[in-house]
Amino acid sequence: MIRIGAEYLALTLALAGFVAGCGENKTDPKAEAPPAAKVEHEQDINLVKVDHPEQFPLFTAIEYAATTQLVATGVVSPDVARTVPVISIASGRVVEIRARLGDTVEKGQILLRVQSSDISSAFSDYRKAVADEVVARAQFDRAKELYEKGAFALKDRESAQDTEDKAKIDVETAAERLRVLGGNVDHPTGVVDIRAPVSGVITDQQVTNAGGVAGLGSPNPFTISDLSHVWILCDVYENDLADVHVGETAEVRLNAYPDKEFKGRIANIGPILDPTIRTAKVRIEVENSGLMKIGMFVTATFRGEKKEMHAAVPANAILHLHDREWVYMPAGNRTFRRVEVTAGETLPNNMQEIITGVQGGQQVVTNALVLQNTVEQ
Repeated sequence: MIRIGAEYLALTLALAGFVAGCGENKTDPKAEAPPAAKVEHEQDINLVKVDHPEQFPLFTAIEYAATTQLVATGVVSPDVARTVPVISIASGRVVEIRARLGDTVEKGQILLRVQSSDISSAFSDYRKAVADEVVARAQFDRAKELYEKGAFALKDRESAQDTEDKAKIDVETAAERLRVLGGNVDHPTGVVDIRAPVSGVITDQQVTNAGGVAGLGSPNPFTISDLSHVWILCDVYENDLADVHVGETAEVRLNAYPDKEFKGRIANIGPILDPTIRTAKVRIEVENSGLMKIGMFVTATFRGEKKEMHAAVPANAILHLHDREWVYMPAGNRTFRRVEVTAGETLPNNMQEIITGVQGGQQVVTNALVLQNTVEQ
């Protein structure tokens, strides 16, 4: 029985070897796939080592001739020359407001109505002047008739004429005062209408319903601005003023509409620097298509006349990480170094300008995001 058991064991081993040999003829799909890239982090966090660097194609940066440019931030402001205050010379109480902050108004439109004792007093003075002029004219006519009949002295006639002339002047003065206050001699009333002196947008309001208007000594009830043209006020540092010149063109982009570009003319460079941050105000005049709102933040680009050589790489070669821009560059011995760069303008054919960090002729990984994802696995 011991002999039979040994023969059975040998047969079993032979059958197991046969089955194992048959299994080796099957194809394993995983064996045909390229080996996964293994990443080893060096002591430098920006330096990574991979087993198969050939999986990450490289691109040789080309040189790109770009004009010098300066980028500054600014804010949209109304054109002072196109801003007009609404003035109420008559003091009194506001009885009606027909416009509000932000409204678009037309020249001559009634903005508010003020009940004023000034206008009432002016109408009273006008009526008295008219009545006095009527009496003075009648006296002069009588004196002239008596003088022609020899019953009146010349000096008395001249005195009557002088009184008549002064009465006419009083009427004209009273009527002019009414017009200045906003009244109309043909429509006596104690309420004066304050009208828009120009067409535009109300950019400031300092009056409320039932509030008081104190005349010229008080803040202007409204301010109207013509926003068809606006100012862009930028702060430019002292060291960068040499790149900004009056009369040149600047490119303006609104933070709210970064895809839209506006052209403006540099009209003024402030003669006084801010002593704290050492900047000067640069004023750009821009035609407003309606998108620009007062107070909006903008980015202005000033371009110089000199040419600078920058690098250009595919847009995919730039990695946007932690509000910074990076590229991966080969460092030899299957390693790549992550280098911070400053990206410039977007160029045709999906290329990107590099201002600093990469020079023409240097190599970068064509798709930085693929390598970054591999590093993070």
